[in-house]
Amino acid sequence: MSIHISAKKGEISKVVLQPGDPLRAKYIAENFLENAKLVSQTRGIFYYTGTYKGKEITVGASGMGFPSIGIYSFELFTEYEVDTIIRIGTCGGYSNDVKLFDLLNVENAASESTYAKFAWGFEDDILPHQGNIYHVINETAEQLGLKTRATNIHSSDIFYRKDPSIPEIATKYSCPAVEMEAFGLFANAKQLGKNAATILTVSDIIPTQEQISSDERERALKPMIELALESALKVI
Repeated sequence: MSIHISAKKGEISKVVLQPGDPLRAKYIAENFLENAKLVSQTRGIFYYTGTYKGKEITVGASGMGFPSIGIYSFELFTEYEVDTIIRIGTCGGYSNDVKLFDLLNVENAASESTYAKFAWGFEDDILPHQGNIYHVINETAEQLGLKTRATNIHSSDIFYRKDPSIPEIATKYSCPAVEMEAFGLFANAKQLGKNAATILTVSDIIPTQEQISSDERERALKPMIELALESALKVI
């Protein structure tokens, strides 16, 4: 048991799928895992452990932003001895360079955030995925016949902003889309010597205001979830 996760030792698997939304974690557990057990619901952040094709996997939420994923991923890595976290989430495209439903495997996360600097002394404003799970995801996608795009992502502290133009850091590092957690996850994994990856589904295009409808979300997110689960099997 940690400060923010109430699961007992041994109730969290070595590989964790980490969506941002607690209800998405619940959906994955109920629809993709067998014998899923709710092992933590502190602060309404759900963690479930079950089996997928006979192997134990945990799925649990990170919440939104670096402070939240920073807390949960750190406690998973240190208190529960998790080896690998695969973040699965959505992102917004900065232009038509990406399309709705595109599947992104994040190679590097760029951010203006001071999270990595003040937490671990990392001065870089861009951090790569950690460990071999990124490569496992690419290989698994090919085996499943899924088209994924290896890309940089802008990890932002800000959801609403005054200036509607593409942030300078996203242009500098050729980031076609934006989300809010990968940079913090990669920073923690780098500090602790753990494996971390981020798979994202493009859910909206910011300039045109196109977005995946609520009715389409289940279909839209299924390939990402299955890719994460199948990749997890290979590192357990």
